[in-house]
Amino acid sequence: MRPVIIWSRKVGDWLIARVAMTALWFLRKLPPDRALDFAGRASRKVGPWLGRHRTACDNLRHAYPEKSELEIEAIALEMWDNMARLAAEYIFLDQLFDADAHSRTDGRIEIVGAELFHRLAAEEKPHILFTAHTGNFELLPIAAAVHGLNMTALFRPPNNPYIADYILSTRTSKMGGLLPTSAGAAFTLAAILEKGGNVGALVDQKYRNGVETTFFGRACETNPVVAMLARRFDCPVHPARCVRLPGNRYRLEIHEALELPRGPDGEIDINASAQLLNDVVEGWVREDPGQWMWFHKRWGVSGHKRKRRAARANPPPATTA
Repeated sequence: MRPVIIWSRKVGDWLIARVAMTALWFLRKLPPDRALDFAGRASRKVGPWLGRHRTACDNLRHAYPEKSELEIEAIALEMWDNMARLAAEYIFLDQLFDADAHSRTDGRIEIVGAELFHRLAAEEKPHILFTAHTGNFELLPIAAAVHGLNMTALFRPPNNPYIADYILSTRTSKMGGLLPTSAGAAFTLAAILEKGGNVGALVDQKYRNGVETTFFGRACETNPVVAMLARRFDCPVHPARCVRLPGNRYRLEIHEALELPRGPDGEIDINASAQLLNDVVEGWVREDPGQWMWFHKRWGVSGHKRKRRAARANPPPATTA
């Protein structure tokens, strides 16, 4: 029975990938702006029919209990618009990125903190940059490379292996190194930092058995790797994000390093730092809620953690001799 399930899952993944590849082949025939606008309009029609739409709306209701159903639906539709444009943008990355490290003229890409990119590139020490799935986050490592900041980006491939292979193949060498999440990824990142290199990571996905944090007031699990690496190498951690602007334009931002919380021993506090990263990302999402992937099952904690939390809340009664 199990081989049949595995086979059917592979067939399903292959069919979904074929549909996606066909859509991207069609979009490639169009000029970039027309392709992105078409993808955005089409996703607003198709998105509500997908099962993930219900997940997105449910997450939005928990995050914004004060909003009406019309407002919730509007944010969800904007999310689908953003995600479709992101998918289409993979085939136009080289054409879309028109920022010049030595030019101040306005173009499709607006960079806030370009001088910081240059400064970090000149420093002979390790740095960590973190971001979230907002706007077109894929443009950030390209911007870093253009400004001389070589960086290895940690990313989680899509669950569909055929789509994952396609996405990896379309990412150009301009994006720097790419490291898929795996059991040994943290060791690889540590080796890069030990040599004075730079790493980047997305921090807004559910990470099973991660540290327990909150996001939009709800319990969730967060990957502690950024905080752990910052603690080990005592290196600066910089927030960076992409904001999608009207007219298929983008604003890329990099900011000064965060002051990570430290414990009584002076060492970086892993849990508190992971929570701080969540708080930064939540601030970004609240500014542009339609540019984040609400269909992701971000919330919830592992069963053993729920049991520990319940035990702390309801300790056994003290026994008397």
